[in-house]
Amino acid sequence: MDSIDRKLVALLLDDGRLTYQELAKAVRLSANTTADRVRRLHSSGVISGYHAALDYAAIGRPLILISDLRLREGYDNAEFHRGLATIPQVVEAFRTTGEYDYQIRLACTGTDEFERVLAALKGEHGVREVRSRLMLHDIALPGARLLEAGD
Repeated sequence: MDSIDRKLVALLLDDGRLTYQELAKAVRLSANTTADRVRRLHSSGVISGYHAALDYAAIGRPLILISDLRLREGYDNAEFHRGLATIPQVVEAFRTTGEYDYQIRLACTGTDEFERVLAALKGEHGVREVRSRLMLHDIALPGARLLEAGD
């Protein structure tokens, strides 16, 4: 990626709905050239998609938790992955190294729902141990700063 590609990615990280014309103006290229560059960033996998960001409180899920999970010995990871996909309150999941096997982010309506999710994880999805923390608030960080790392 050259500096123009980095600028395009930074602009799209900030606002994924920018038009080719708006992007072109910002990087001082034609709209066609800009569109070609963005398509190349897609095809090369640099840009993997565009996503809406949800305000969980606004949709009735104000209780956001981060939970570290340790699976029961010998429990199949692929089976666990399929199980996670059936729990709508799990909004992110990561396979991790270290003391725990996974980290998940949950968006719950309240503590009663959180307890039901914990019971399901332990009873039906092979989880042996859970350590959870309540998320107080997000800290907005500009995604484009990663593009500047290591320069």
